[in-house]
Amino acid sequence: MEERNVNQMSKILIIDDDKELCVLIRQSVAAENIDADSCYSGVDGLVMLEKSDYQLILLDVMMPGMDGFQTMEKIRKQSSVPILMLTSKNDSTSKVRGLRSGADDYLTKPFDMEELIARVVSLIRRYTRFNLAGDHSRPLTYQGLTIDLDSRSVTTQNGTFELPPKEFDLLLFCAKNQGKILTKQQIYEEVWGEPYVYDDSNIMAIISRLRKKIEPDSGKPFYIQTIKGIGYRFNKEV
Repeated sequence: MEERNVNQMSKILIIDDDKELCVLIRQSVAAENIDADSCYSGVDGLVMLEKSDYQLILLDVMMPGMDGFQTMEKIRKQSSVPILMLTSKNDSTSKVRGLRSGADDYLTKPFDMEELIARVVSLIRRYTRFNLAGDHSRPLTYQGLTIDLDSRSVTTQNGTFELPPKEFDLLLFCAKNQGKILTKQQIYEEVWGEPYVYDDSNIMAIISRLRKKIEPDSGKPFYIQTIKGIGYRFNKEV
């Protein structure tokens, strides 16, 4: 497991109607110096998100009333904070849908608390690392595309907008290795910060979301090219 060194001021929001699980998660993350708020519905989660700043949201898919997908859709309209979705066992449809809709990662219930903590720590570390005050870098400019490392945003012909953490990290990794063919394993281990587990649904979902946002024609990718049977490459001609 990766070294844990998350800033003690980190704070997460748990949105799950399982009250006992919320208590257990709060106790577990507290041992890592991570503060946590919890609520039991999507509506209450949106209210809390307006009142406080969070470095991560744990979001359950199956909730009465407003479910996890509806909640995430509303969150993504106002924030790019990392979202870790909690899905039911063997529910591959929810996993893919969640990733395509804006989730940064998912974990299947029932889960090992150690794995949850590792994912929480990893997502917070990546999010805070790229949002440190004074960590300034020059924007990366390509043909019709600008990547701003300070604001974690991109500018295309459709305007300027922020990207969720996983999307931005994947795009930046590919762009910094422009022209180089990157395997799915290389991408996964860099962006997710953990050993490759031969589950390409994460990568494919993030790539799909990115293409819809930055490509002039997502059906004919110009920036992020697919190298069949190997991985992806950021267009060396731009």
